[in-house]
Amino acid sequence: MSTIKYITALAFAAILLTIVSCTKDFDVINTNNNAPETVTAQLLLPGIQRDMMGAVLGEAWGIGNIVVQHTAKNQFVNEDRYLWGEINSIWNNVYDNMRDVYNIIQLADNNGDKATKGLALTMKSWMYSLATDCYGDIPYTEAIQAKQGVFYAKYDTQEDIYEGILKDLEEANTLLASSSAKIGGDLIYGGDPAKWRKLANSLRVRYLMRISGKKDVKARLATIINDPVNHPVFKSVADNATYTYKAASPDQFPLFSTRIGSFNEFRASKTLLDTLQSLNDPRLSVFFRPTPKSEGTANPVYIGIPNGMDDVTALTYAGGAENHSRISAFYFENANTAEGLAIAKGVIMTYAELQFLLAEAAAKSLITGDVNQFYSEGIKASYAFYGLAPTSEYLNQTEVKLLGNATDLQKIGFQKWISFFYQGLEAWFDWRRTGIPALKPAVSNQNGNKIPVRFIYPIIEQGLNGDNRAQAVARQGEDDINTKMWSIK
Repeated sequence: MSTIKYITALAFAAILLTIVSCTKDFDVINTNNNAPETVTAQLLLPGIQRDMMGAVLGEAWGIGNIVVQHTAKNQFVNEDRYLWGEINSIWNNVYDNMRDVYNIIQLADNNGDKATKGLALTMKSWMYSLATDCYGDIPYTEAIQAKQGVFYAKYDTQEDIYEGILKDLEEANTLLASSSAKIGGDLIYGGDPAKWRKLANSLRVRYLMRISGKKDVKARLATIINDPVNHPVFKSVADNATYTYKAASPDQFPLFSTRIGSFNEFRASKTLLDTLQSLNDPRLSVFFRPTPKSEGTANPVYIGIPNGMDDVTALTYAGGAENHSRISAFYFENANTAEGLAIAKGVIMTYAELQFLLAEAAAKSLITGDVNQFYSEGIKASYAFYGLAPTSEYLNQTEVKLLGNATDLQKIGFQKWISFFYQGLEAWFDWRRTGIPALKPAVSNQNGNKIPVRFIYPIIEQGLNGDNRAQAVARQGEDDINTKMWSIK
């Protein structure tokens, strides 16, 4: 054997020995005992709930409260003038967290855990409703299916998405009825299946009313409302589906760590503030503070600013920022106090909203029931959310009391609009459907004197899922903030 061949043979043998040595106990050496390969549903759920609440509150603060004229901006006013670019937090958080929702559903199926699956289906329904109500047609039936080889998910129609949501909530109602055992990891109801069942059915009412302008929902509403044993809904404010933050980091109310300057860009909208003053409504002092100039004096003054002024006019309105009422301290520096924690919450749905929806449905003869009772319960429940109670004088005002005529629906919608203050994007979603209240576009808006009705699709979708996005745009209409989605009349 030549020297070269001999050396080559030795090298080959060394390589084989190295391969054998490296692969021996390979699984043991490369397994991190501190990094689990599987996870329980109970470990996934808290992150989903916290992420989604943060996303909803963020979009409510930056856009939702403004577009429905609960708040207004006195500087950096682009959002208030409808100069909207991409607004992607809802989209990103829904699809990022939906992976884990699907994982929970799969784990629950594998374990025969019906209650956990029912909770996950309810979360799934709420999350997809947020996405479709923000954008219209979205990926739904083929979403989160990459493991099954679907890399380019089609955009389903909003009509089909809502039918899927309602079907999932109906299944959730059945599944949650099967167990009373506590569901681990739940930060909304502490794992109570009965509470989640009420939420599932109350959300069904919300979404049936959402599509009631396009479909006959009378029979499906009757199935729920006329059979409270098999389809229980919220019965009191104790059933409110809310996320309560903590006094200490890291789970504090999202605005608590905001820069004071950023927080103070947002002030009371003249539209809502003037309304509350005209009705002598004590929720005024819960939502807003007196002007900085008058706060702490013997004569505190509340002044709201019109929505959508240009930068100079906004900052100098009524003599300047010292004369613009700020948003309540409960949502900022006092958000970690006992009273702040009771007010500054993340909200999925409340008993007040359900009662206003039932009042509307009864007034439209979609269900049987006492319109006045539903309506007054809605007002009382809204007040109770803030630790208040309406007086008989408030309830009997001409502007508040139902008179059994065409003004009733306006009053129901108006009180619902007030009750939605900083409770996510529902005020915007509901206003688009009902047109109540009759909001006027922002005074110096840059959107052709129209209030926006949707977000544009994330620009990245043009590259990642361009063909399916293009089909949705061709079907739904121009990818524009003024394009009405299917559910809007």
